[in-house]
Amino acid sequence: MNGLILEGISRRFGDRVVLEELNLTVGQGEIVGFIGGNGAGKTTTMRIILGMLAADRGTVSWGGGPVDDTVRRAFGYMPEERGLYPRMPVREQIEWFARLDGSGAATARKIGQRLVAAVGLQGREQTAVQDLSLGNQQRVQLAVALVGDPQLLVLDEPFSGLDPEAVEAMADLLQAQANRGVAVLFSSHQLELVERLCDRVCVLQAGRVVVDGTVEELDDDGTSRWSIEFQGTAAPFLQQAGNIPGVLVSADAQDPARARVAVDGSRRPIPAAVLAAAGRSGTLMGITPERTSLAEVLSGRRRAAEPRTPPQTRALVHH
Repeated sequence: MNGLILEGISRRFGDRVVLEELNLTVGQGEIVGFIGGNGAGKTTTMRIILGMLAADRGTVSWGGGPVDDTVRRAFGYMPEERGLYPRMPVREQIEWFARLDGSGAATARKIGQRLVAAVGLQGREQTAVQDLSLGNQQRVQLAVALVGDPQLLVLDEPFSGLDPEAVEAMADLLQAQANRGVAVLFSSHQLELVERLCDRVCVLQAGRVVVDGTVEELDDDGTSRWSIEFQGTAAPFLQQAGNIPGVLVSADAQDPARARVAVDGSRRPIPAAVLAAAGRSGTLMGITPERTSLAEVLSGRRRAAEPRTPPQTRALVHH
């Protein structure tokens, strides 16, 4: 795999295990969502990738080779704690980081002009960062991370605190980077956004990877589901379809005009008998495939991982 590979990464702080045998990959042109609760180890992992921390065990590689300081010059980083100079104007800020990256003055000016346009801040070049909205400050931070045309972007909570319009702008910018072959790893607590934007999802829990796969793989529980809407009421359909073999039919508790259908098997077509029953049950308004959201998938996995109280203990508690 061409891209970032972490194998067997472990890290302790004193007696506290922060990461334990962590494996993670991010391919070129791939967007990977890195999620988990506070203290799960996401920021520590990112700092190890960037060389800000050393792993106790394990390896970090890029493009099939080890990662050293020279390789890391091709990585762009956006920390959760923003690292901008608040009183410095936007373009001067970007140019300053370009100079720190080794560019001469003329090249840095060109980089500043190009990245101001890339993140949509034309007309705000001379505005001090502290006078920008939070969303525009995030754009400046991303522009700084893009200095040097990185092959890997590591972004710690890039959507934190943004309004919906700024979230969409940031998502478009990340997708544009992935489209040109950049590997993107970002952490976020916004699961709906992760579900929509990411090619894969990696979930950390207490320093271990507990989920790793595409959103489609994660929400595949071996069942195909649909929502069927009628004009008026779904009662006739529920009566007709209730005895179809191998089909589970249920009413929608929130909408009497809607019924839900489920059959065993992943990504199956809706059964012909269900379609026939729907056609005989009044005016059909629509049939919509249903999927489990990422939040529901992770919630179900957390419940499954929770320790069960033995019956004897429950009896003692109740008495």
